[in-house]
Order: sequence, then structure tokens, then C-alpha cells
Amino acid sequence: MASRSASWLAASLFLCLCPFRAHADKLEITSKPPGATVEIDGVAVGTTPFAKDFPGGYFHKTRTALGSRLEHAMVARITLKGYAAKELLLSDGPINWIGLNGRNHGEYWLFKTARFHVNLDPIPEVFTGTISARVARNTAVDFAPQLSLQEMVAQTKPGVVYLKGLQRSGTGFLITDTGVIATNAHLARGEGSLLALLPGGVQFDAKVEHIDEDLDIALLKIEGSEFPHLTLADASTVQQGDAVFAIGNPGDAMLYSVTNGIVSAVGKFPSAGPGTWIQTNAPINPGNSGGPLLNSRGEVIGITTLKLVKKDGSGIGFALSVTDLLDVLHRFYPKETVIAEKLSGPVVAPAAPIAPAPKTEVGTVEISEPRGAEIRIERDKPGSYELVGYVPASLSLSAGRHKIILRRPPQVDWIYDIIVMKNSRVSLGRPLGISAPN
Repeated sequence: MASRSASWLAASLFLCLCPFRAHADKLEITSKPPGATVEIDGVAVGTTPFAKDFPGGYFHKTRTALGSRLEHAMVARITLKGYAAKELLLSDGPINWIGLNGRNHGEYWLFKTARFHVNLDPIPEVFTGTISARVARNTAVDFAPQLSLQEMVAQTKPGVVYLKGLQRSGTGFLITDTGVIATNAHLARGEGSLLALLPGGVQFDAKVEHIDEDLDIALLKIEGSEFPHLTLADASTVQQGDAVFAIGNPGDAMLYSVTNGIVSAVGKFPSAGPGTWIQTNAPINPGNSGGPLLNSRGEVIGITTLKLVKKDGSGIGFALSVTDLLDVLHRFYPKETVIAEKLSGPVVAPAAPIAPAPKTEVGTVEISEPRGAEIRIERDKPGSYELVGYVPASLSLSAGRHKIILRRPPQVDWIYDIIVMKNSRVSLGRPLGISAPN
């Protein structure tokens, strides 16, 4: 015991008498093309090529109390207009910090490397193909009878994908014939790419092309064409009591497993996160995350996301609605093509010939601020707003009265009630609380 005390005392005196020099290392982030905005943990810190000094303890393991330690995971987001955003998980961890005396001082993280580089992909080259989707506003179509479970699985399973990363695995599904895959953000976050395995046994490298900052949605891309892909159906087509099916890859079970149940509820559920949620009693297990929740016509109505586990509850699963997925897709696909109706079944014949619609009289509405805000316009019925784009934008609207909402959380919504005249041009004023641009 005396020998151990003497050794510890000698080590302590050595550290006290020797001059300690705080060493800083440089973190560098580059991109091709350069000039991209760099956000670290949600805060804009500069543009590429980016360099910043951080304590040496962020780069190297430490065993003394003298160095600084990174006490949380660190994520960088790289964005450039016209290119798909990229996320980089900068750190590894957590690591237990054990001092020289063997005492555990908690957890810390380390930068994976001092230099990161990302190749940004042009949006038109990534988000190709056409999205097939259905909304409830289609009233002139008599849809085909519901599919049997066997028919539904045979029709949809080829479009489901098993995804595997370095630390986790889950499910995704193809939404275009050009290889765009939808899945959960928590499955793809921090991964440059995932292994994608199709039911036929063919493997692909799926590049992570977009991660939504608020919704648990990620978009991936595999190279190729003529992939089997699934039709989407937004939340307006979903009713309580509808039969639903989930296809996924639960851990310790067979791949592409199928479970069934009903829609228990549809609506907002803040405890699960933002967006519109579909609650179901279809069994949901780890590994199902990111997979499709399907209706009895084989259309995707939600992205399976989580199972609620509580002492007094069981059999409660949730899927984020396709309405939220379509909102994300509208950022990359023109409004005119994202709702490309893929209707099965005969069109109902009209009682009398329908005359051609008269040419619509339109005016232009220009919106320049606040940049990045969602633009939603009231459609069909009061209080029903449709996402039509993002600020800045120039909109062609039919002559008449329109109600427009600009939405940029966490600020309150800005609401405009305007009248558009034929061939007029209207510029919306700056919302209250928004400063003039520099």
C-alpha cells in the first residue's frame, strides 16, 4: 500500500512540476464543389473549405484531468443550393474515461479523423424518376377491389429493401424506378451509405442523399433503373379501422417478414414527433424501422417508425404518414410530377360529355421573405392548406381570393389574405419580426 501511494505521489508531482501545454488540433471539412455551408450540431459555423481549432482532447484519448474532452456526439450538415445535403457524424463514442487512479469519470467522444471530405451530388442527378401517389380528392375513379394478403405481398415485396449500416439495420422501400429509397433518418444518420439488399438477393450500395432535419425521414439512392417501386397514398386516404400490413426485417427473424393489423388512429401525436401519425396494432419490431405500412390495395400509407413500450400498454405501433414523406419529396420533385396518379380500376363514365375547361385567368404573387419558409395555400375547403413550395418563390394563382400561410418553425405562422387580379403582380410584404436582408 505504501509503495502504491508513493508511486501515485511521484506521478502527481511530475504532472505538477512539468509545464503543461494545451495542445489544439485543427478540424478540416472540405467539399466538392466548395462553398457549401457547414452546420455543426445545428449551428452554422462557416463554408467549405472549413477549418477550426479544437482541443487536442477532442482528437486523442486522455487519461488525465488536464485535457478537454468532447462530451457529446458531434454531427456536421453540409448544404449547397442545387445539391443534395449531406450529414457527417464527426465523432466516435461514447468512450469511458478512466483516470490514472482507475476512477471512472464518465463518457466522452473523439473525432473520427481531423479531415473530412464530402462529394455533393446535384439534385437533378439524384432525384430522378416519377413518384406514384394517390390522394383522396380523386372522386371520379372506382378503385379496384382490395387485394388478398397473398396478392398484396406478391405485388409489394419486390419494392422492399433490407438496409444495413455499420451499427444498425432496418428497412426501406423504393419509391421510383430509378432507385430512390425512403427510410427512417435514425437508420441513415451518420452513415455515408448503407448496404441495400433486394428480395431477389441483389446487393447495392445505397448512398444517403438527404436526411430531414425535423421528420424522421431519409432518402437514399442506388444506381440502376427499372426497379420495382411502390405507390404512395397520403393520410387523406386513411380511415380508422382500415386493414394494414407491415413488411420489414425484424432482428433475429426472417427478412421481409409480414405482419397485419388495423389502423387504430390517425392524427398528430407530439410524443412521437412532428407530422401526422398512423397508430396500428400490427406487430412492429426492431428492424421494421423505415419499412412500409401498406393498405389493402398495396399502397404505402406510412413509414413504420416505432413501437410504444409502456407498463400499461402493449401492441401499439406507429408509422409516419406518407403525407409527410410527400412534403419532403416536393423539395426535389416538381409539383406537377410528384402526384403522378397510378390508378387501378376503371374510370367512372360521366353522365354527360364534359366541356373543355375555360382558360384560367391568373396573376403572379412574389414572395421573397422569410427565406426557406414553407408556402401553403388554402385549397378545397377552409382550413385545408397545401404545401406548394418554399420562399423565395413566384407563384401563378388564379384570379380571386387566396389565403396564404408562410411557415418557418419555431416562429409563428405568417398569414396573408389577398385578392389576385387578372394579369396582376403582387409582392407580399416582409412579415413582422423579419429583419431586412443585409
